[in-house]
Amino acid sequence: MIRKVCPYSYICCKHLKLIWCAVVGWLGNGGKSKGSSQHHASLRNLRSDDACQFLLENSKFTQWYHGTGPRQLAILGAMGSGKTVAMSFLIDELRRRNQHQLPQPKVCFHYCRDDGTGEAVHVLSSLILSLLQQLPGLKKGFVEWYQQATSSGIDPATDFKTLEEWLANTLQTLDRPLIFTIDGLDECDKQSRNRLLQSLRNLTRETPRLKILLSSRPDPAIMKQLRGVSTICVPSDDATRDRLIVKKTVETRLTDLPEQVKALTIEELSRLAQGSAIWTKMTVELIEIRKISALGPLRAFLKELPQPERLSELYANLFSRYTGDDPENQKLAIAALEILAVARRPLSILELGWAASLGTATDAVTRVGALAELADPLRILNLIRPFVVPVYDRDMTKRQVKLVHQSVKEFIVQQWAAPEHAQPQQRIERLEARLLNICIRYLLLPEMGNEDLFSDVLLAIGELPHGSDLFTDDDQPNEYDHYCSWEAWEEDMIHYDPVARGFGEFFVYASCYWTEHLGAVSTETLLPSLDDIELVCQAGSKRLQNWILQNCRPDCAIKPRFPFDPSLYDPLSIVSLYGSEALLQRMLDRADVGNTDRYLPDAAMAAADQILQFGDLSRLELLWRSKLGPQIRNRTFAKLAVKQWSMRPFDKQRSRWDVVFGLIDGMFDLMVKEGWDGELLRAATQTGCTPMVQLLSDKVQQISEASH
Repeated sequence: MIRKVCPYSYICCKHLKLIWCAVVGWLGNGGKSKGSSQHHASLRNLRSDDACQFLLENSKFTQWYHGTGPRQLAILGAMGSGKTVAMSFLIDELRRRNQHQLPQPKVCFHYCRDDGTGEAVHVLSSLILSLLQQLPGLKKGFVEWYQQATSSGIDPATDFKTLEEWLANTLQTLDRPLIFTIDGLDECDKQSRNRLLQSLRNLTRETPRLKILLSSRPDPAIMKQLRGVSTICVPSDDATRDRLIVKKTVETRLTDLPEQVKALTIEELSRLAQGSAIWTKMTVELIEIRKISALGPLRAFLKELPQPERLSELYANLFSRYTGDDPENQKLAIAALEILAVARRPLSILELGWAASLGTATDAVTRVGALAELADPLRILNLIRPFVVPVYDRDMTKRQVKLVHQSVKEFIVQQWAAPEHAQPQQRIERLEARLLNICIRYLLLPEMGNEDLFSDVLLAIGELPHGSDLFTDDDQPNEYDHYCSWEAWEEDMIHYDPVARGFGEFFVYASCYWTEHLGAVSTETLLPSLDDIELVCQAGSKRLQNWILQNCRPDCAIKPRFPFDPSLYDPLSIVSLYGSEALLQRMLDRADVGNTDRYLPDAAMAAADQILQFGDLSRLELLWRSKLGPQIRNRTFAKLAVKQWSMRPFDKQRSRWDVVFGLIDGMFDLMVKEGWDGELLRAATQTGCTPMVQLLSDKVQQISEASH
């Protein structure tokens, strides 16, 4: 009805919704903000609210809440002490208190974890998204600001300073109290912590109604950064709190225990816990696994139980118990846990089973069907069950399997990843290399290079507008959910099933994330073979086409999330964009680029074009100095640089454009000799490429001055 009365309003409304949904996708960082909300909901099932009451009774919290003390408060505690659960309690408690206040205060929260959500720009994006979702009146202005910023060459979703300025200006206009809560400050790298804390200090100074609630481990470097912030320590010697946590955990997990055994369990674990909530959880898991149900076996178990400060021993006992000290079980469990330690998203039961089975296969796996027969996903899940979050949904394809706690990842990295003398980052790189190898081996299976991912019918459907329905006259827009994410936006789209097309269960993950693992490996001995890279990325091949088509459709909606044209890529351009610098250098030194059909005919220029559009501009120096350098030291490269600088507004904000113009500066004598300096100046002038105009003008002036 609205559309018939006022079609222009309908079109504008629909346009704004489309733009807003795109903004939510950018700010939400591929759905991670939605994951933060889901994480918060899951914490409610774990916590004992009574065990968190001590925070409300602390005078520092009271002063912070009522505004009589510092407006920044940090909850500090050792790893596994229950900080995150306590933060979830405070978030819910603050929301409960705010319900009856006018104007109603708003609580914006974010959980930092080791999956990229601790980067400063993502934390700020998440807080802004939460604010916009709670105050819908800000949306229209934000969308207009966002469009204006992008048109001036700034990508707000990746520019911390720009987001900070918008937030500061917006907060000053609001007429209500606000609370920003950030859990896991220790999961941020030092630079992100510095930027965040400085930004929060500025925001609280400029916005009297804003309060900040943080949590972190009490590392010395972090404590130094938190000077002037009020702090509350999660106690390690509070027997009452320990008992409440133990009681909640035992009554939730050990419901079938006889009352006497349950009482002894609660009594003894409360005495031993020493403030370690994760130790309590894992110990109860171990009791459950061993199926202890009598007082004698329980006392024997407790006598041998490692103490909280020896958490790794508890994990080792759990691992031994679950795998039964069987070498084959251990091999599968270690492979699965190592995969989860570096996986870029939660995996489905089937994805994990297929990946772990491929990673441990002693004989060559040559077909998807052979891997399907080899994989035993439920067995693998049962072997690692205490180390992953509870899997309540029996859907084997749901992406729900991830490590239960950061301490488990640290145990995996320390226990198996590398020799004892290796640094943590070296150990993690080894895990990245192993998962990269699994992804590459999977993409090299013959089906990936022989079958078409899309049928002609699916390709035709993919060209239809979003939300098209061929069988109805109802052309009203879909109802928009302000908690929009890519998943929500694609929910009503047509989806396809790679498994049904013969690509197996691990194809989606391998296609979408192998490039991320590729960029995480730079040690010479861990780099993948050039032959494998060339086969996976062979120019014009069906294999390259299939994984690229999947890469831009991570949830298998028929419409791609971003353009990714397979015809423009080959091994050199893919490695130039996604590989480590060490891998690119190896390819430039050793690959026979000009004498094989695995590469595009003009591979060097194609790679340079991709770097100019999307990559790290400093990579151009490697190309320039290599044996392929002469192929890009020409007019075509210079005009490409002018074109990309002028046509792609976000590129103007990318660092290292000075590298590009420096390389062109070095070609000035060549352009004068060949007579295309005037042509380049005209092109730069017409497209508004001011750095190039300045460079050429300066050169002409230098020549003029030298001639006089």
